[in-house]
Amino acid sequence: MAILDSQGRLFGKISVLDIGAGLVIAMVLGGIFLFPGATGSSVAQVGVKTQPVEVDLLVRGLSVADPDALIDELRTTQKTDIIIRNQPYGSVEVVKVEPLAKTIVVPQPDGSVKVIPDPRPEAEFSTNMRLTLGGKAQINEGEIVLGNSKLKIGTPIELEGPSYNFKGSVVGVKMLK
Repeated sequence: MAILDSQGRLFGKISVLDIGAGLVIAMVLGGIFLFPGATGSSVAQVGVKTQPVEVDLLVRGLSVADPDALIDELRTTQKTDIIIRNQPYGSVEVVKVEPLAKTIVVPQPDGSVKVIPDPRPEAEFSTNMRLTLGGKAQINEGEIVLGNSKLKIGTPIELEGPSYNFKGSVVGVKMLK
């Protein structure tokens, strides 16, 4: 009895192609489970240092019918869900909400400029605010990472709550001790 017959079967029973396909599948599964790579799950990362952080967020020109009610809601709930680069992160603490004045710059006849409160009626339905959010973040080589996203000045963050969904931009990140 020959080891390999004319139809490419070992000992007349198993095809060489079937054995090759089985070896490829076994190597792929072994590679997935034995060597998962650097993009593993953030849930079970061992040895990653976490530290409390505060993130300052600037929101400009948010259209809202009652800006004071929104600011009061943010202050009373003291929690909000955030989305960083279209990736949901979870809930963070709202440390501080600071409404910013709505002003305009008016040129004067002598060439100087004067800052006055915005007199336009539509400005009543717009708000600017500075939010300070707090939570625990991973510190990876000096960079602050929330979820799987690096948090830097200029990063857009979306806030979502029971009655709101809006975006702001990171203007400051502080690591707390």
